[in-house]
Amino acid sequence: MKDKARTEGPPSMMETVLIAVIAACAMFITVREASGQTPERSGKQVVEQVCGTCHASGARGAPKIGDKRAWAKREAEGLTALTQTALKGIRQMPPHGANFKLTDTEIKRGITYMVNESGGHWVEPISKTNPPGARTGEQIVAARCVTCHGKGVNGAPRIGDRDAWISRVKQGLDVVVRSAINGHGAMPPRGGMADLTDAELRSAVIYMFSKSNAPIK
Repeated sequence: MKDKARTEGPPSMMETVLIAVIAACAMFITVREASGQTPERSGKQVVEQVCGTCHASGARGAPKIGDKRAWAKREAEGLTALTQTALKGIRQMPPHGANFKLTDTEIKRGITYMVNESGGHWVEPISKTNPPGARTGEQIVAARCVTCHGKGVNGAPRIGDRDAWISRVKQGLDVVVRSAINGHGAMPPRGGMADLTDAELRSAVIYMFSKSNAPIK
């Protein structure tokens, strides 16, 4: 009876502390999961969802995407200046393009995409506050690179084509990776995946080299 009474009685000090610690941990996990950030959109996605409303057709005096002369003037201002203009708004364009859910990085990506679609060669920025989780070279190639490198589309060196890859390797690995970062020929910057880090791109390039039996230098 004594044992039963002790079990059903009020919790001891140690039990109370343990319950409090568990509750605090549970609350921390819940808050962390609730505040988890979603992956930021690419420049193309931002333009399709927001900027394209006006810039696709040149409505309300917005420089039309593809108008090289109009965008050359903007490109000369630089990304920082254009971003500040987009954040504050100008003439008939409201601040943030009227979408305050857009992060600064997403706005920069949207601007970069429009500049590049109009003759520019800018590199879409990577988020510093919400970096993506590291992916392997194989995962990146399967998700993106194989689209062109699988069959050699648009002049891309085909995975498995030893001669094509050896000619790239001779330039040095860093040169090839830098080319992937900046974009080359029909390949857009970072292969069109704006959230790829430099390290991830390097892993993807090395993976394609290895699958083509080309020695890495």
